[in-house]
Amino acid sequence: MNATSIATRAATGFNSGNALELHGVSRSFGALKAIDDVSFNVAASERYAVLGSNGAGKTSLFNAITGDFLPTAGRVLLFGEDVTVLPPQERIRRGLRRTYQSSLLFRDLTVRDNLFLAVRGVNRGRFSFFRAKTDDASAASARDLLEHARLAHLADAPVSELSHGQQRQLEIGMALAGAPRLILFDEPAAGLSPAERKELVALLKGLPQHIGYIIIEHDLEIALNVVERVTVMHNGRVLCHGTPREIEDNPQVQAIYMGEHGHGHH
Repeated sequence: MNATSIATRAATGFNSGNALELHGVSRSFGALKAIDDVSFNVAASERYAVLGSNGAGKTSLFNAITGDFLPTAGRVLLFGEDVTVLPPQERIRRGLRRTYQSSLLFRDLTVRDNLFLAVRGVNRGRFSFFRAKTDDASAASARDLLEHARLAHLADAPVSELSHGQQRQLEIGMALAGAPRLILFDEPAAGLSPAERKELVALLKGLPQHIGYIIIEHDLEIALNVVERVTVMHNGRVLCHGTPREIEDNPQVQAIYMGEHGHGHH
């Protein structure tokens, strides 16, 4: 193999193969199987959705991917490496990020400062509040994240003044700190107003192309709008995989969502 092709391979290494592979992942709580034999792959830089009604097992699946709860069976591979038993911090080091349903924001600090601390935290492996003024690289990164989160106009507002939707945007901005390769979004559309939902879709569509993500969502309409492929879960198992169009036209999926509450929203 000549030097050029090695260099090319090094440059494209992040884009080859799969960002995530799940092989027969299960999680039991006593007799209850929260997830049962779930398998699918997410390609590097692919945008993916896991859909399902509440109680479908989405959260347990998320926790198996992040390492917050380990699976009781099966394997989890991140960028080709078996991470099944690795703690969350080790997965973060390998480029995985997640947003949380419950907000982890510093409410008394500004939007900019929250993003700055997220950058510092990832770079140092911990939060560091010192020498903030001299850290130009982190300040520049925080400015980038402000743009991606579509919050530049609120940079100096305290988080406590943000709307629910803007706080969600900020959480996504924080998840973008430190060059992630795959982000897990935990029901980002939950509780958003129609205007905030539009903003969320614009934000997700505008993320850098090399960043793959998995959106776990109850909301069909948002999820199908921002991804290339979908897995639908029901009662802890995979019901089907497909493109957004295939999922939309799938009578089983329609039956679940219709049976639950008449249409695609809460």
